[in-house]
Amino acid sequence: MDFTFTEEQQAAVEAARAVFAGVTPDSVPSPALARGAVAEDFDRALWRRLADTDLLSLTVAPEHGGAGLGPIALCLVLRESARVLARVPLLEAGGVALVLGRYGGAAADRLLPLIGRGEIVATVAANGRTGHDRAELAVTARPESAREEQWSLDGVQTAVPWAPGADRILIPAHTGEGRTVLALVPRDRPGVTLADQVSTNGERYAEVRLDGVRVEGDEVITAEGAWEWLRGLLTVGTCALALGLGEAVSRMTGEYTGKREQFGHPIATFQAVAVQAADRYIDLRAMEATLWQAAWRIESGADAALPAAADIAVAKVWASEGVRRVVQTAQHLHGGLGADTDYPLHRYHAWAKQLELSLGPAAAHEEALGDLLAAHPLG
Repeated sequence: MDFTFTEEQQAAVEAARAVFAGVTPDSVPSPALARGAVAEDFDRALWRRLADTDLLSLTVAPEHGGAGLGPIALCLVLRESARVLARVPLLEAGGVALVLGRYGGAAADRLLPLIGRGEIVATVAANGRTGHDRAELAVTARPESAREEQWSLDGVQTAVPWAPGADRILIPAHTGEGRTVLALVPRDRPGVTLADQVSTNGERYAEVRLDGVRVEGDEVITAEGAWEWLRGLLTVGTCALALGLGEAVSRMTGEYTGKREQFGHPIATFQAVAVQAADRYIDLRAMEATLWQAAWRIESGADAALPAAADIAVAKVWASEGVRRVVQTAQHLHGGLGADTDYPLHRYHAWAKQLELSLGPAAAHEEALGDLLAAHPLG
């Protein structure tokens, strides 16, 4: 398999590295360490720099002022952001831009230029229940007329990332007729209420309640398959974040074990340490290979014996299990320093746990993969 990236994708990586080079890893205390600790908002100054360097318009079509790149480029930038625990809704905003560009119609013409310039912040209500079935969606959408010029939304969506600071929240909803639609709801629309929630890594999430919320027809994506495509994209983006985080932790561990001495030798030269480091290297390479395979399937739409959902499930299994093992080994090899809250490793651990469980843990995706194999037997 050829993992060579295009010149445009490589340029996006270089631009991202330049922006994130001066970012200090997120220092919000983990809730486990300081009860009630929470970030008040995402990093608005960093968000502005991302907009100024055109990284927010990376996935926006050229006719709307963007670069017109796809999921692979987004994953490359997410990988760089996770290395410094950048506290920005890059995955969610990029996902909204891509699904609007692919399925969004009139809403795309109006909103994509604003998203690309960073003038509005969009997020996605994709967490909560981890199932993929329409019946498990917690919000219902009812058309107010046969022409679907207006819709009414009711229900509750929990664990919505960045919702308190977002301008638009993209919410999946079922119609009761076997359809799933995506409603792009302004946070201040009448009938929308937010209740504060705190994530594992100390970020402000929200439970979003919708009580007869009215949305216009051009604020709703009704295209078949849009939700499934977006959820797959968000899952792969989460894998990219896990990979970037894992690589940063591996580098920290290598630097520490290379200078920490016992019995007159760096502990990196001890066989027990080297074997653990080698195991984690294998995890990271497997995370990388499965990530790009899944991202390529989403971007290219290439046919295969199994649906793209199978590659997405494999990538998320490796990301969830791999990032957990990487941070646990790092904590072990750092010894007492790993528990020092003045050292950033504890923040990487909290973020890793968040990513491990986001959009379903490994077990949920193993079950989904089993169902796909049963429905599409190989050989």
